[in-house]
Amino acid sequence: MICAALVLLMTPGLAFFYGGMVRAKSVINMMMMSFGAIALVSVLWLIYGYSMSFGVADKRGHITDWVIPHWLLNPFANLALHDFLPIHADGSLSALNAGDTYSLAFVGFEATFAIITVALISGAIADRAKFGAWMIFAGVWVTVVYFPVASWVFNFTVGADGQVVDGGWLVHQLGLADFAGGTAVEINSGAAALALALVLGRRLGFTKGMAKPHNVPLTLIGAALLWFGWFGFNSGSALAVNTSAALAWVNTLAAPAAATIGWIVTERLKEGKPTSIGAASGAVSGLVAITPAGNVLTPGWAMVLGVLTGVACCLAVELKWRFGFDDSLDVVGIHLVGGLIGTLFIGFFGAGIGLLDTGSFRQLGVQAIASLAVGVYSFVIAYAIGWVLQKTIGFRITNEDESAGVDNVLHGEEGYALDPAF
Repeated sequence: MICAALVLLMTPGLAFFYGGMVRAKSVINMMMMSFGAIALVSVLWLIYGYSMSFGVADKRGHITDWVIPHWLLNPFANLALHDFLPIHADGSLSALNAGDTYSLAFVGFEATFAIITVALISGAIADRAKFGAWMIFAGVWVTVVYFPVASWVFNFTVGADGQVVDGGWLVHQLGLADFAGGTAVEINSGAAALALALVLGRRLGFTKGMAKPHNVPLTLIGAALLWFGWFGFNSGSALAVNTSAALAWVNTLAAPAAATIGWIVTERLKEGKPTSIGAASGAVSGLVAITPAGNVLTPGWAMVLGVLTGVACCLAVELKWRFGFDDSLDVVGIHLVGGLIGTLFIGFFGAGIGLLDTGSFRQLGVQAIASLAVGVYSFVIAYAIGWVLQKTIGFRITNEDESAGVDNVLHGEEGYALDPAF
């Protein structure tokens, strides 16, 4: 529950991180997209999201497999979690047994993953998206993309010998190694972000250096909250106080620290100066990369991964200028690219499963197939949802409203009281 609270804090942290990087007249809208995700996804998760992602075991105790997916057949199996709360005939609530208590805490922990995954996407469409359309997109996307993908990755049962014996197809059938969501969270959100950036098109005056962050300290506060919350994100994914949790904690320190150095050194060589926004982005890129690999890398390899990711993501964020897609706050360059690097890195250096230890490319192939499957699925569905919204109710605001600023137009508020009277 402590780890769940830390992960939930990541979404307000993301709101600060994103909010500081947009224009002063867009900061409220940017932050509202994250807070809107908290509200909407929480409700959907409790109503049917948990059932879609984790389902109900059959009479033999097996989870319905991917061929006939439980998330399609019975999404309301645990409507509002009624099965977790034993109620007597007189309406009183009985005490939960240990298994049900654990399961209820797990529901809360996994809810926070769904929330942050949706909120991450919003950074790609800063300054130009209607809030109402965003909320509709968030509700549909989390239902038809995140909940199923979470089932593919996170829904599994481990046998007495420590082997996965049942669950979602990516882990159970394919053999994916993904500790805390390199595929389900990072690649998933990054691919959807790319799709929405293409649907909504470029901001007015789209050129390199077009808009500088309006509040750098706000972004640094957000990065600090993200890093703090990420310790719960990764360590909590061990689902116990054990060696995996401790290793994940140390690696969550090592990888982003090294990634920060990798990013600012690269920035210094490219641009002549290391920036604080670069340092914050580097830290986040390292956090992204270590997410799938936190339990299978030694701290030394975690630092290698961090440096590699910091350098690669610093270079990758420039791709939007080369290819002309307006990923406003570099969700693609950091989360998609960082998620891919971290997931594939396991295939080379994962303890006991990677090429270095086994001499086999098998795990690398598995990691690549899973990354491709999640990325393509998320991109295609996100593009379809965004396209339908754009063609019907409209997803992008008008050019006039974009120039005026989305905060006042959409929310009737301003982020800062600039009138001297105030």
